[in-house]
Amino acid sequence: MKTLTVSVVTPDGPVLEDAYQMVSCKAESGELGVLPGHIPMVAPLTISAVRLKKEGSSERIAVSGGFLEVRPDKVTILAQSAEKPSEIDVDRARKAKERAEARLAQKQSDIDFRRAELALKRAINRLDVKENNF
Repeated sequence: MKTLTVSVVTPDGPVLEDAYQMVSCKAESGELGVLPGHIPMVAPLTISAVRLKKEGSSERIAVSGGFLEVRPDKVTILAQSAEKPSEIDVDRARKAKERAEARLAQKQSDIDFRRAELALKRAINRLDVKENNF
């Protein structure tokens, strides 16, 4: 079976580089599935899980936005942050979620609201990836 080389890179350095049969992720325009031989494209990503499939197994990585670059034999994800389930600190993510929910409940300025909303999405995504990795 054909594979794609998948690279996940953040400003702190590479997070993952391996061969997979399929990559699924959530772009701003909707859900994307990439198989070997896909046409070249670039798409902005949302805060979500990237699902990677190979030989009957799946992995997930939590990404906080960024870009997906697709070439026929390679997928590169340039993310602001990306974490494998083994790297996610559940206590830290839960505390971040609680802080964001408290800030959202206060309803202060629009800027604080948007930052708290994004922080909440990141925390929920991290918890989801950690708890539902398959």
